[in-house]
Amino acid sequence: MINKRILIKNLLTHNDEGSFYDKKRQLNLHNREGKAKFLKHICSLSNSNPTNNSYIVVGVEDQNNEIIGTDFYDDSRIQNLVNAYLENPPKIQYENVPFPNLPKDKVIGLVTIRANSKKASFKKGIYTIPIHSTFIRIGSNTTPVESGFENNFQNHETVIGIENNSRNSIEYTLDNVIDFLNFRHKDINPKYKVFKELFVICWAGIEKKSKNTTYLSRVDIELINEQIKLFYSAQDVVEITFNEDSFTIIEYVPLDLNDKIDYYPLEEQTIHFQENGYYNISRKILFQPPSFNKKILHHIYNNNISLLKKLENQRNLTKSEQKDLENLPSTFMVCYLNGFENAKQKLIDAKQLLKPFPQIYSSFKESLRILRKLKYDVQ
Repeated sequence: MINKRILIKNLLTHNDEGSFYDKKRQLNLHNREGKAKFLKHICSLSNSNPTNNSYIVVGVEDQNNEIIGTDFYDDSRIQNLVNAYLENPPKIQYENVPFPNLPKDKVIGLVTIRANSKKASFKKGIYTIPIHSTFIRIGSNTTPVESGFENNFQNHETVIGIENNSRNSIEYTLDNVIDFLNFRHKDINPKYKVFKELFVICWAGIEKKSKNTTYLSRVDIELINEQIKLFYSAQDVVEITFNEDSFTIIEYVPLDLNDKIDYYPLEEQTIHFQENGYYNISRKILFQPPSFNKKILHHIYNNNISLLKKLENQRNLTKSEQKDLENLPSTFMVCYLNGFENAKQKLIDAKQLLKPFPQIYSSFKESLRILRKLKYDVQ
């Protein structure tokens, strides 16, 4: 099994060999420009590596390889974006990799682009990229080319060597289990479970029992063997169940309206472990948007717009308005889920205004994460 933290370190040592990997400070997939840039890199790396995996490392400074981290990003539907725009799209996987010196809420993102013998191209345009465009990597540069180009890239042996040098060891696994249990999460009831005598999952969270069911908050769940976070949230409520073959996470989303918080099942994620040393992850959306009174939602929606205008004009807020501002991300989300189509974009546009308020900004990021899960917008 490949340890993704070691893999990232090994990739970063090949600073001058960028035809099989790229580095990004962050991904910006909430607008068309950010989506276009991401898709262009996926297209070029896939075309330049037809016989081996290629990678994008997210959360790294490009100039000096400094590991600065990025937010936990669990959108499994990122493949939908690639499939919607690329002809002959490669299979891709996004994983969140924890690093010791980063804060608990920061990780390094690793995008794995599987080997694809077919040439990828854009089957429809996006932002400034026209339809039928195709790209390759030359060194660290992404270059547009004619659709009929021939591959002459020889990265296979180099990438296989890097991956082989990133295999796990018993010592590394034990060190990370001990670190998770005794240091990083010793205050929130950490636990572990071994599956098929190969895989180790560690998890931690604050427990709360209700009607014979145990729920967790402030949750961190990691597959130690590969050093990837399966789930992380400082706010959501999670239910965990497992047997000898699988580990299931049910995520609940809090919706706050009129000072009343209700929790709704959002997504079920199950990791299935096999005897042959492989595993796969299945996901199923459970969420059914609750309906609220339209008149109340119109009032809340307009009140949120008014609050943002006051922030933009640097006007002081009353105590009541400050409370409404704390709930703004979740109430905008409730509005969007009840047919207010502009509410999502209004929330996205509020990013810079909410950044000075750490707790509200955290809620902002959680709300967008939930909305990505429910419907990945590829428009």
